[in-house]
Amino acid sequence: MALKKPETTEELKQNPQADQPDDAKKTRAKSKSAPKKPQSGTKAKVSKKTAEETGTVAPKAKTLSQSVPGEEPVVAIGDRREAETESDKAKSDLLDLLESYKAGRVLTDHIEGVEKIKGTVAAVLYHGSFKVIIPAEEAINPPNDYRGNNPTAVHRYMLAKRLGAEIDYIVKGMDSETGLAVASRKDAMKARQKEFYFTRDRDGNNILYDGVLAEARIISVIKSGIFVELFGAECFISVRELSYQRWADAGDYYKPGQRVIVRVTGVDRSDREKVKISASVKRAQENPYEKALRKYVEGNHYVGKVSMVDENGVFVAMDGGIDCLCEYPRRGRPPIGAQVTVRIIGINRETNRIWGVITHTTTAI
Repeated sequence: MALKKPETTEELKQNPQADQPDDAKKTRAKSKSAPKKPQSGTKAKVSKKTAEETGTVAPKAKTLSQSVPGEEPVVAIGDRREAETESDKAKSDLLDLLESYKAGRVLTDHIEGVEKIKGTVAAVLYHGSFKVIIPAEEAINPPNDYRGNNPTAVHRYMLAKRLGAEIDYIVKGMDSETGLAVASRKDAMKARQKEFYFTRDRDGNNILYDGVLAEARIISVIKSGIFVELFGAECFISVRELSYQRWADAGDYYKPGQRVIVRVTGVDRSDREKVKISASVKRAQENPYEKALRKYVEGNHYVGKVSMVDENGVFVAMDGGIDCLCEYPRRGRPPIGAQVTVRIIGINRETNRIWGVITHTTTAI
């Protein structure tokens, strides 16, 4: 069952709240400008003298938009006024959208809502005071098989799981009078793919390739792993590739809107319209076992927390970022999060494995 084409800007202008569910929010949240995160490995430079003498770092002054009555002139301190008024901010936001609409500039914001409009669902973002609507068919990669489920319901679920996610988009239509814009995430993804997967540097190398470290956006989180976007290409990273420790639920550690450093483990550029990638968070980290295993001695007791329980036994997270596999205690398996005492009965430094028995359960969280 195919979704209807997204409504035009003119139709949205006439009835932007049409066919919304009763539980839809009727009040619009204030715009949230997502701060740009620094590239991995970068640190703010701090004056050595200031840090040594005062032990503190002066906080950066925040730029606030002020409401100035009408168009009254403002006497500036220097040649150019730096303080921003709400009118300045609104003009800047409008120019961003116009540049995206006319020149294809890629904009970035967070998904703040999911609405039903004219029988289809759409992601809702805010760019300043503008409401940006991205129909589901332009916001997500739908599944190949709906397994008998209603496509609209599936799209709503997928968008709801992406609430808070940071995404790129290109404006396809807008109306400054109503403050509405219609956009496409897929067009922005294609632009990113072209830039990062098919552009070569001066030495003829691709920017992204097998083995390189890169910053990815977390788009959606489920129990068994996370979905990330890596410069226009999406991939799923299973919970086993998130950490060297055993995790039961990826949602305990990640949420949409976060960024994470990954190691690219595969790139398929055979289809220029749809790049396929694979990545790992775990492989972007140092293996903690080689160093941590030196801390433990067979026959001695150590404290840890239960991280997962499965058919193999009880996994206990030990200091240093490693897991010790233990047999089920005779008193019954402890709950996840319980603090336990473990007696180490075996260490294999060649295979990076450590196992033991739980002798005491101290607390449960």
